[in-house]
Amino acid sequence: MLSRLSAPRKVLLAVVTLLVVVLVATTVAAVVVVRKPFPATSGEVTMRGLDGAVTVERDARGVPYLTATTSEDLFRAQGYVHAQDRFFEMDYRRHVTAGRLAELVGDNPDAIAADRVVRTFGWRRVAEQEWDLLEQSTRDNLTAYAEGVNAYLAERSPAEIALEYTVLGTQVDVADPEPWQPVDSVAWLKAMAWDLRGNFDEELERAAAFGTLRDVTAVEALFPAYPDDANAPILAADEATATRGERRAAAPKDAEGGTGGASRAAPEDGLPLEDAGVRAALDAAADALAAVPQQVGRGEGTGSNSWVVAGEHTASGKPLLANDPHLSLAAPSIWAQIGLRCAQVSDACPYDVAGFSFSGLPGVIIGHNANLAWGLTNLGADVTDFFVEAVRAHTYLRDGSWEPLDIRQETIKVNGGDDIVIDVAETVHGPVISGELGESLAALLSPTADAGLSGVTYGVALSWTALTPGRTADAIFALNRAADADDVAQAAALFAVPSQNIIFATTDGHIGYQAPGRIPLRGNVTGPVPSDGTWPRPGWDSAYDWQGYVDPADMPAVLDPESGVIVAANQAVLPAGEGPYLTADWDYGYRSHRISTLLDTAITGGTKLSGETMSAIQSDVWSPFAAALVPTLLGISLDDDFAAQGQELLRSWDYNTDPSSAAAAYFNAVWAHIVDGAFADDLPDSVQPSGSSRWLAVVTELLDDPEARLWDDRTTVDVVETRDEILRQALVDARLELTTALGRDTDDWQWGRLHQLSLEHPVLGGESIPWPVRAFVNPATQQLGGGSSIVDATAWDASARTATGRTDFSVTSGPSMRMVVDLGVLDASTWVVVTGTSGHPGHRNYADQFEAWSVGETFAWPFSADAVTRAAGETLRLVPSAE
Repeated sequence: MLSRLSAPRKVLLAVVTLLVVVLVATTVAAVVVVRKPFPATSGEVTMRGLDGAVTVERDARGVPYLTATTSEDLFRAQGYVHAQDRFFEMDYRRHVTAGRLAELVGDNPDAIAADRVVRTFGWRRVAEQEWDLLEQSTRDNLTAYAEGVNAYLAERSPAEIALEYTVLGTQVDVADPEPWQPVDSVAWLKAMAWDLRGNFDEELERAAAFGTLRDVTAVEALFPAYPDDANAPILAADEATATRGERRAAAPKDAEGGTGGASRAAPEDGLPLEDAGVRAALDAAADALAAVPQQVGRGEGTGSNSWVVAGEHTASGKPLLANDPHLSLAAPSIWAQIGLRCAQVSDACPYDVAGFSFSGLPGVIIGHNANLAWGLTNLGADVTDFFVEAVRAHTYLRDGSWEPLDIRQETIKVNGGDDIVIDVAETVHGPVISGELGESLAALLSPTADAGLSGVTYGVALSWTALTPGRTADAIFALNRAADADDVAQAAALFAVPSQNIIFATTDGHIGYQAPGRIPLRGNVTGPVPSDGTWPRPGWDSAYDWQGYVDPADMPAVLDPESGVIVAANQAVLPAGEGPYLTADWDYGYRSHRISTLLDTAITGGTKLSGETMSAIQSDVWSPFAAALVPTLLGISLDDDFAAQGQELLRSWDYNTDPSSAAAAYFNAVWAHIVDGAFADDLPDSVQPSGSSRWLAVVTELLDDPEARLWDDRTTVDVVETRDEILRQALVDARLELTTALGRDTDDWQWGRLHQLSLEHPVLGGESIPWPVRAFVNPATQQLGGGSSIVDATAWDASARTATGRTDFSVTSGPSMRMVVDLGVLDASTWVVVTGTSGHPGHRNYADQFEAWSVGETFAWPFSADAVTRAAGETLRLVPSAE
């Protein structure tokens, strides 16, 4: 006889049953909510505004390949597809670039701070001014793109567009998204230019370091000259003009005229950096600028590798081109892979291009068409300057006269909160940014009774080339249509910001390099600090003003160099003193030197290079830091056997930073302690040493001077440290740190256990978001090899610390995509992005490329119509609506 259930067991069973029902119902509801925004990718859909049908074929990774009969329909369809896959990302970006982020996410202090600074910049205002400068065909493309976006948004609720709106709707009011405007796309270029702006950080770091060191020479020792004798620039001195006789290498122009020193509001020898008011203004400017959300990439590791090899060195007999931009890594990836084809390529519909696009912007940013492939790396040109202004009431000092500030008001609307009204002040140099996060701007604008210079308040104005309207949008479409070097040069002349190295190759066998960008000309002014843009400048003396811009015809370029190889990886473009002055703050060239070495070794060994060779080089993890330092580290005597166990790992190490390497884990920990022990005391807390290529250059120069002042840790009392003491302590501290982090047995250490990439959704992925949501929208963490200034440039910040105070080796930026284009057989090209095509969390293509990317794998990149059709897993037809 079956026993009866006891009352408590009956109650328990009922509770369990209820919980199961609730869990199932909750799970079903969650699945419905998550899947609701997933787009239709097969069948037939009517679309408003089309003139004819458009075919959208998607491969196994969801990459869309569009075919249309007109340019307008092609870009209408691109807008539709971008909105299908990535609209929330687009909406987030346009709120950032318009200074309206608080309208989207609510009363969030970080969002409000970002809005205050972006409104001060006036990104959206500049984009609106650029509209009238653009070619009619560009305006037509941007308008068609916006029509496509809006066709997708029509009759869809926020919950049907993106999961993010549903989640945000639990905290703030979420209305239907505003229609997309063509200028929304143009404004996105400002965010891209901001993150790739050149030596912005170094200029402020010099001023901050001066506050500690109080000596210009000591500060400059922390910023060594580019080592072009060791790490070759992109072009040799005679290459830049070898193939283009009409080009001329222009030296920087001296400032002429100018009213100079007689009317400065500061000592006669220039900017008074020792003045507490000046330093406070510069610190305030740095705080304000740090509030701008990172969109593309910023700081250490933001760069890129690119190289192109002529057919004489390749297996196919045609050029190979490789590119992997090192930018911020987030979910979704900043890149949206796409193919754009006119069914019949003609002057009326000239596009047949595939590559990497930005959601929110029509066209392709990096990729290839039927005739030409191109890659981009950050040139790093100095296109920003900080002008310290002497301000009194509503005026600022300029050449002895008090000029009125240009003041406007901006209203920041806060979702669920009160409006915030801010004053924005501008001088002739640009917006005053130093007071934007606090009350100091109000102080600048308040009257003062003191009419003399002793009562002056200092502010900081930003001059930046992107705040002058330009035609970069024209340049994007010109590159998409380019067929040869002359086309690239014409596009480059329009590519105002951000200044990028362009490498290219053609299917008929040519390779080349072109430097674009709007580059300021600065006057040479005698003073205690250089006037070349590496330090802040006194705004009250017009001799320090920009004198114009470098003529595009003077920008460095080369076609078919004798070597048959061009490597552009953020190193110097030309040897010092050659050509126009671009910047003094380059990446120090360790990546470019390694790439050149690997290519040269293969070529001189008789190997014909292939796409596989290019991909293998992109994944190279050999460390130039280790090669430079390990011999010296092995010469340091350690009396303690326990500490020496770490040092012993370095003796047989090949300097490869594989994820499984114990030696790589130990060396990187040593490196972090070296830069901290030697230099942290020389810098304020705001600009601690990141361990980037600059710091390797500093340490390399100091290795031969064991008693140099910079080795001394000034925080220790009555002790003057030398090189060996700093290195010895770093070896010991690294052993202790990794014992805590990874265990006592050095055989258990692995670099990948420390060096990990955790991708984060820009709105829903942060620590303030509940764990279940974060866990869903953020892909699983990956362990990586590589590191800073390594070809596989998975950068980390040596000054960062975990919550427990240990060095944080987390990846901060890296190869946002990798591509290799075979100009012999375009269908043999390969590509990969860090996450996937889709921006919808939970979608099969949201992060389906992440694991392959993490181990250096790439995917086939079909281009020809037949190859695309063979690869297509789904096909969607967009057909005109009856309206």
